[in-house]
Amino acid sequence: MENESKSFQLLKNRHREVRDNLPQHLSLRIHRALSWLNCADKKDDEDSKFIFLWIAFNAAYAHEIPNRWEVNERQILSNYLQILITADDENTLYNIVWNEFPSSIRLLIDNKYVYQQFWDFQNEKIEEDHWLVIFNKSKEMANRALGKMDTGKILSIVFERLYTLRNQMIHGGATWNSSVNRDQIRDGVKIMSQIVPAMIFIMLNKKTNLIGSPCYPVVD
Repeated sequence: MENESKSFQLLKNRHREVRDNLPQHLSLRIHRALSWLNCADKKDDEDSKFIFLWIAFNAAYAHEIPNRWEVNERQILSNYLQILITADDENTLYNIVWNEFPSSIRLLIDNKYVYQQFWDFQNEKIEEDHWLVIFNKSKEMANRALGKMDTGKILSIVFERLYTLRNQMIHGGATWNSSVNRDQIRDGVKIMSQIVPAMIFIMLNKKTNLIGSPCYPVVD
């Protein structure tokens, strides 16, 4: 997967080859994710790229869960990532995390502007001491995972940070092409533009044990 446009075409061609042998619900999730990945690839600005990459990611991993209100969303994502890592015979995610983006991931983890509790403090929901303590604990946990080269844990932390950035963008908490959030948008696009195609690539492997119907199935 040398670049975004080539990775999309390779993934699209691969999906055409194997879709008849995939569970219908999984094929639909991949099809939807690819459509948004293609859209992200065609955008020139990083804000649009980030938003469409996030939709592609969400299309790939989100599925219908009974009693969803009783399930921790963070745990759903963590389980999904662990399934992908287990099925990743080519160590695609491992290589991206540890060979391509270790410095970008460190910068993202240290960036307070993509840490939700920082904004909770700004909105006077918690005290300053509280957010600083939990932020430092979060960074310590991330550094331990980095030291152990724990790909699943690092990806979970990265997407937790990116989820805050996603909320800022989707809920109108940021200005388009704003200068104040360029670092996190740039790093988010860099990371997701490789992670999302890699996730889809692994999902196309028939050994991937991903269950769950799309939240919004196709209805005649």
